[in-house]
Amino acid sequence: MTKRILIVKTSSMGDVLHTLPALTDAANHIPNIQFDWVVEENFAQIPSWHFAVNKVIPVAIRRWRKSWFSKNIRQERHVFYHQLQQNNYDIVIDAQGLIKSAFLVTRKARGIKHGLDSKSAREPIASWFYDVKHRIPKDMHAVERIRQLFSQSLGYKLNNEKGDYAIAKHFLSQLPVDNQKYLVFLHSTTRDDKHWTEDQWRSLITLVSQNGYIIKLPWGNESEYQRSIRLAKGFPNVEVLPKLTLAEVANVLAGAKAVISVDTGLSHLTAALDRPNITLYGPTDPKLIGGYGMNQCSYISPEQKMSTILAKDVYIKLKPLI
Repeated sequence: MTKRILIVKTSSMGDVLHTLPALTDAANHIPNIQFDWVVEENFAQIPSWHFAVNKVIPVAIRRWRKSWFSKNIRQERHVFYHQLQQNNYDIVIDAQGLIKSAFLVTRKARGIKHGLDSKSAREPIASWFYDVKHRIPKDMHAVERIRQLFSQSLGYKLNNEKGDYAIAKHFLSQLPVDNQKYLVFLHSTTRDDKHWTEDQWRSLITLVSQNGYIIKLPWGNESEYQRSIRLAKGFPNVEVLPKLTLAEVANVLAGAKAVISVDTGLSHLTAALDRPNITLYGPTDPKLIGGYGMNQCSYISPEQKMSTILAKDVYIKLKPLI
């Protein structure tokens, strides 16, 4: 008999990706388990890449709250809640731990609701909306916390093995056969203080170019596109990619020899694809939310400033990977 579980993990990209190993654990321990997943519309492709996900239910809380009471938004919410309540789930797992997910989504779903207790959730009030509450230490990496939440909610024991995102095969099977040798530089992030200087990016491009690699630069908006153009100027081996979907970016990352990234959601996607990756950290601490998986390396500024990270030092770390 199929066991039907609803996951509520809406955002952000890194948080959604961090949930995937827990699904793999559950699928390995419980035969015929299937997951439906409520996720923000911008990240709706991600759950579909996992073999245990049956249905993705997009939600648009980020967009709705800009005009919550407009007629169109009210209609969208009505359609969403109709879809959400079509099934009676054996268990609903809120892996977000936020008031907005608990109040707007989890409490309206049909099924026994599991989530973090008030001492474990990022927003303690969220725990008011759960039927079963679990204590998970806050000093664990985000991936391990979610794996623990799933194991306690679904009643199985974890072993000591590293979590498996289980999406790399999905993309590796789609790689082109031309064996092009390239690196990907992920230079874009949402916070200014997490950006690496353009001068240092260009210095790293100069150092890497002597190894004969093509360097690919993805981007997501106009300012990121313009930065890509500036970084590529004068380098015939640097390719500014066209605007890509998230799945298309994943295809590019899956074929890379290695990746250099700032602290961004695509860095977590690189980790989920098991690609060698050096992530540069300034003001953020990777201990709890850094790259998780095979071949992940953190370069942390001792001064907690991205401007103090030098291209020559990053290149030293990169050379063994290429």
